[in-house]
Amino acid sequence: MKSTLATHIGELLRKQGKTIALAESCTGGLVSDRITNVAGSSEYFLGGVIAYAYQAKVDLLGVSWETLNMHGAVSREVVFEMAEGARKVLKADLAAAVSGIAGPGGGTETKPVGLAWIALAAPDGIWAREFRCSGTRVENKAAFADAVLQMILDYLEGKR
Repeated sequence: MKSTLATHIGELLRKQGKTIALAESCTGGLVSDRITNVAGSSEYFLGGVIAYAYQAKVDLLGVSWETLNMHGAVSREVVFEMAEGARKVLKADLAAAVSGIAGPGGGTETKPVGLAWIALAAPDGIWAREFRCSGTRVENKAAFADAVLQMILDYLEGKR
């Protein structure tokens, strides 16, 4: 399923003449890995930024300290800034971003393990989705990556 999803995304990006970039935190490059597992992905995938620490989000993606301090890394506001930053830095048509809590620790009552925020920035707007799952750290990272790919596919298919 994962490679099929990434393959379908690649076909649509190629057909629509669009490029994409990624800003990943909790997935640690897993979404980029899935996209680049498709032969020919260099035609549409410009690159990704793995910004795990707050400082990396600020320095590499232009996320503001104010946003991080006010909302925390796992928030709609931060993934908006991550996606917009990746789109700008990598000069892509589209950029997706993800920040979440893979576990097993790090969760709180308001932001539990298995919570992720995903955003997609495009010329015609920016959207975010909250995603929740439950599993091991590895399972959660895989589920987060699937959710990012699904959001990209939904956009390319005109489902927002």
